[in-house]
Amino acid sequence: MGESGALGATYRLTQYAHGGGCACKIPPGELEEVVAGLIDAERPDDLLIGLDDGDDAAVVRIQGDRAVVATADFFTPVVDDPYDWGRIAAANALSDVYAVGGVPVVAVNLLGWPRDTLPMELAREVLRGGLDVAREARCHVAGGHSVDDPEPKYGMAVTGLADPGRLLRLDAGRPGTPLSLTKPLGIGVLNTRHKATGEVFPEAVAAMTTLNAEASRAALERGHRCATDVTGFGLLGHLYKMARASGVTAVVDSAAVPYLEGAREAVRAGYVSGGTRRNLAWVTPHADFGGVPEEDRLLLADAQTSGGLLVAGEVPGAPVVGELIARGPDALVVR
Repeated sequence: MGESGALGATYRLTQYAHGGGCACKIPPGELEEVVAGLIDAERPDDLLIGLDDGDDAAVVRIQGDRAVVATADFFTPVVDDPYDWGRIAAANALSDVYAVGGVPVVAVNLLGWPRDTLPMELAREVLRGGLDVAREARCHVAGGHSVDDPEPKYGMAVTGLADPGRLLRLDAGRPGTPLSLTKPLGIGVLNTRHKATGEVFPEAVAAMTTLNAEASRAALERGHRCATDVTGFGLLGHLYKMARASGVTAVVDSAAVPYLEGAREAVRAGYVSGGTRRNLAWVTPHADFGGVPEEDRLLLADAQTSGGLLVAGEVPGAPVVGELIARGPDALVVR
């Protein structure tokens, strides 16, 4: 067993936090109320993507054919292994840049650490994991900021570049467009089971540490212009934001949605986070679920950490899970 594994076996990081991963997000309804009065009535022309629709990152034009992308993302431990947590948190932060069609250039670490409770050797493993994933993305890591915090937290602030004429955004969805999902769902319920039992789910870790770089590149190459990444608000929450911003209705074929092995069993065993239940409650007034059972509803609302891209358009290798249609009485229809 390596240094990271030995330390992780001694200290279960998920037990030092009240929640885990993107399930720790402030509920979407509450968050929208907080930022409601902070949006400029007249957005500057060079601010291409801002707070308006809740896109994944901010995008500002700096030259005619170049824009800068800025984002930040951090959270409490989603797995016990410190190195894997660092990898997951970095992939998750980088994903916001990919989700708007950008390429990450430089990142800085954001670290909160209970220095009197957890060894600093664990913190080093977390940072090492983040550095390795950033190197995979060919993104520089240059310093950062740390604080003494009762709960461990880690993530990155990332700056990237994008072509202003080839952005992926929430408000660009059009009726008649298929919806593709580039990673399976179920990360949230498996992480909740891991936190409760200590069971390790390698497929979930592999999904969370996979960069969305290729999916973003494939979407842009095919001329797609609407996308988001699926994280703490679940597939339904992020899809609702897309449908609302684009003025369309999103139809989900629940039978076509892929899930990680063990996800359904985790739901049936009750390993559902409060964040997932809040996601479902938020979208329910805007959704027609027909006869779709609660198990499927919870999985579709499952709070993901470092999930895949949801793209309006077909992406090679990614299943089509629904389509956008002309706006009807509900923003979401699940069949």
